[in-house]
Amino acid sequence: MVPRSSVNTWVREGGCGSSAVFAATTQESRFSAGQRLNQPELQRCSSVAWRRDMKPDFFPFSDMWWGTLGTVRPFSNFQPDKDVKEIQEALGKKDVVTLVRILTNRSNAQRQDIAKGFQEQTKQDLSVALKKVLSGDLEDLLLQLMMLPDQLEAHRLKGAMAGLGTDEETLLEILCTRSGKKLKEVSAVYRQVYKKELEKELKAETSGDFAKLVVALLNKEVSAGAVQRDVQALTASLSGKKAEAGPWINILTSRDSDHLDKVLMELELETGQMVDQMVEKRFSGDIRLGLRVLVQCIQNPEVYLAQRLVTMKTSLVQGIMVSHSEEDLLSIRAAFRRLSGSSLYSVLQNHFKGELLQALQAICRSED
Repeated sequence: MVPRSSVNTWVREGGCGSSAVFAATTQESRFSAGQRLNQPELQRCSSVAWRRDMKPDFFPFSDMWWGTLGTVRPFSNFQPDKDVKEIQEALGKKDVVTLVRILTNRSNAQRQDIAKGFQEQTKQDLSVALKKVLSGDLEDLLLQLMMLPDQLEAHRLKGAMAGLGTDEETLLEILCTRSGKKLKEVSAVYRQVYKKELEKELKAETSGDFAKLVVALLNKEVSAGAVQRDVQALTASLSGKKAEAGPWINILTSRDSDHLDKVLMELELETGQMVDQMVEKRFSGDIRLGLRVLVQCIQNPEVYLAQRLVTMKTSLVQGIMVSHSEEDLLSIRAAFRRLSGSSLYSVLQNHFKGELLQALQAICRSED
């Protein structure tokens, strides 16, 4: 049985629980502007269907305590020395509940401070110490939490190319949802950690037009283009007996999101077909998958990520939730609710159990 003091601390720090736990956590949190959300604002934030193209002034973002659309935020009463001491004791006792409680309720920057303090005090690497007392999916999750964001993306890309076969959709998920600047940083970390070039690894794992697409995504840079000219080029690429992937790859990986929204909308108006239907009909194999995912991520990335979560595949759930926990997991949660009719928080409870469930729900944060 978990000691009552551990349960109380868990609730205070916003761990596993329902809306009541979330409310308890919120009372302890501080806004960046030094304010708190009142109850109507809390309800409004959890129920609104967040969209990528929402006007910046539609919501009073400056009044929100998280500052972003992430669910994990800096712990307001952060004391790294205290956390290091508690973690040391928990590792000695194999107290997994305490490890989960602390590590899921600190921001990534705070977790790095904890790791640094642990290293200074014990001369040990915290991730190595965690491996000694954890196992299975929970070990994977907490080790992902300890990684820097770029390191996590590099780790997920490496995993997608490991072993027999390639997990093309995980490659696409990361390459399509991350900016060119971010991917350059991930490539640098990949080189540093694995002593290999990410681009070369991707080329070795892919072929044909799909290889051209993933390399273009990895190296994407925004360049100017005319909407109508781009629409014409995409339309022309579909006019022959065999669709040409080249114009799709070139245009969809080299324009900003607003421009591409206009291009895809105009293309649908001119052809009378949805873009995903065009891709489905005219392309085949991996390039069809790649273009379909890319179009989804251009039009509504949070919906695409929510669709991935609906599968409830453990590695996907952990990877997406940790990767997006401080960025846009609230948007993904809202999209998940619209797609499935249930909250992500509740669905997690139907598929996971024990400390792994507690950790995932702590990252998810609350019901919708």
